[in-house]
Amino acid sequence: MNIILTENVEGLGTIGDLVNVKPGYARNFLIPKGMALEANTRNVKELEHQKRQMERKMQRVMQAVEVLKSRIEGTKIEVTHRASEEGKLFGSVTSMEIEEKLVAAGIEIDRRKIQLPEPIKTLGKHEVPIKLDAGIIATVEVNVVASE
Repeated sequence: MNIILTENVEGLGTIGDLVNVKPGYARNFLIPKGMALEANTRNVKELEHQKRQMERKMQRVMQAVEVLKSRIEGTKIEVTHRASEEGKLFGSVTSMEIEEKLVAAGIEIDRRKIQLPEPIKTLGKHEVPIKLDAGIIATVEVNVVASE
């Protein structure tokens, strides 16, 4: 019996997959629990329509993310902190500060998307990755300079 999965079923497939299972498994377990639908012509056409809609939506999201990525990579951030003679900071540059500088530059990013493994504690230029939607990663250049 052919069915369309409406939930991820371990060992069987993921949401939207069209799979063939034994009729008893489909009628007595998957369909009553809402994990699947019978794969009749109406349901198959509806699934194809939903897949096309999701594909168009993903294309729009990807275009918006690419524009945001180019804006982020075109931005250079300069942060001023007190530092020692050796170039070590008396404190550190955190993702909160980077977020504030991006907002000041007109780019709205949630600070949890800034992939800073540990706070920046030295002077100089640093590349900071920012994880955007759809698995795209943009890189912003952060220049840390010593205050006078």
